[in-house]
Amino acid sequence: MYTRFGKVFHFISILVFIFALLYSYAALSDMVAYEVGDRGEAVKLIGKSQFFYSGILIFLLLNILIATPAKLIEYQYSASIKRLFPKGDIYRDYLLAWLYSFIGIINISLAIMVLFVHRINNPYEIEPAKFAFFFYIVPVFFVVWVVGLVYIGYKKFQEVSKK
Repeated sequence: MYTRFGKVFHFISILVFIFALLYSYAALSDMVAYEVGDRGEAVKLIGKSQFFYSGILIFLLLNILIATPAKLIEYQYSASIKRLFPKGDIYRDYLLAWLYSFIGIINISLAIMVLFVHRINNPYEIEPAKFAFFFYIVPVFFVVWVVGLVYIGYKKFQEVSKK
């Protein structure tokens, strides 16, 4: 059951990232600044297309790298996975939900980074004070999700050691 929530969150995060990337792409000029100096001048620039395609590449690589273990567990790829995470095991469901929701957290983080680059290039559209909150929430999400993984692993280890 929890896996479904993780998959829905993963799907919604994909839509959020695609929306953020397309919105930023449409609003950016031909040269995109991704670092600014103390006085607000562009220090490092890349082309608009290069920014767009590198964003897609990073998005795809991270999603594939993290979704692969989830799919291996979900489809019971090998005998050791079947033995460790049999169908109906509650920790299998927890781990799959964790993996899919972790991909969602990464996608949301990437969308925030894309919107930050958009904010650098269009400083009058999004106020910095409204955007700063997101930079503090991303590390909190990562810490909470890693603690959740440790807890799931600990409980699974206890279950395996009892058998």
